[in-house]
Amino acid sequence: MRKMNPQLDRHGHLHHFLTTEYLPKDILLHILNVAESFLPVNKREVKKVPLLRGKTVFNLFFEASTRTRTTFEIAAKRLSADVINVNISTSAQVKGESLLDTVSNLSAMHADMFVVRHAESGAPFLIAKHAAPHIHVINAGDGSHAHPTQALLDMYTIRHFKKKFEGLQVAIVGDVKNSRVARSQIHALNILGVNEIRVIAPKTLLPIAVEKLGVSVYHDMEQGLKDADVVIMLRLQKERMKGIYLPSSQEFYNTYGLTPSKLSAAKSDVIVMHPGPINRGVEIDSFVADGNSSVILPQVTFGIAVRMAVMSILTGQSK
Repeated sequence: MRKMNPQLDRHGHLHHFLTTEYLPKDILLHILNVAESFLPVNKREVKKVPLLRGKTVFNLFFEASTRTRTTFEIAAKRLSADVINVNISTSAQVKGESLLDTVSNLSAMHADMFVVRHAESGAPFLIAKHAAPHIHVINAGDGSHAHPTQALLDMYTIRHFKKKFEGLQVAIVGDVKNSRVARSQIHALNILGVNEIRVIAPKTLLPIAVEKLGVSVYHDMEQGLKDADVVIMLRLQKERMKGIYLPSSQEFYNTYGLTPSKLSAAKSDVIVMHPGPINRGVEIDSFVADGNSSVILPQVTFGIAVRMAVMSILTGQSK
């Protein structure tokens, strides 16, 4: 396990959080359980606990993402950490400094944790490999590879509303090919033991041999959504809406956009999720996004607690 999964220390404890792939089920459940214990903190008048007091967390976002960076910042501050947001666009990287040189210089400033988002797949793994032994690295999204904290907040959302994972039919719809979120979700859902994971998309938006990930493939929305307990819509990136991937965003919406009529094929108590930001009228209809089945806003709330849980577990503050 150690050789396959560099995020575990020699005792099998989580030292970095880089991917959901290969993680033991008990570690995923532990993160969800700790997150549940943190949820009441968000409702307090003083929304702080002292678990990371004296620790310094660097948010290293080499790729823009206001939503993810903000929730990580809120999570760290609610744990009482000192948070430094490094403006990569004006940093030494732009001046020619290498990624590892940048990390080495920040390590010399007594960093305790790096939250890394990067356009290149594997960048957080590289940083974790070369970081000082006491530094923890969290992957906040790398290329089209992984986005593990998003996947875990999605798992928390599913468990919160469905109470279990066993027996569930989960449908993931949209741009699976380019989605780091989908990959992390699929790994986590398989580990947690859902009954079936379905991916619904045109062939151009599916990875080659996607079935090897442990999913069932559908190209028809009604068939794919039939009796689904959970529907996860993926953001369709605008750069994918034309050319070799898709003829147009309108064509995608007509075939794969989640409308009330298409959703009627799912179970009556289905929940609808979306990692955001939402493209209304492209991947989802507003009547669905704002409807009774939607749990999109609770996902955002749960995300803060999940990221608090990951940070506290990595630093040994939540056993």
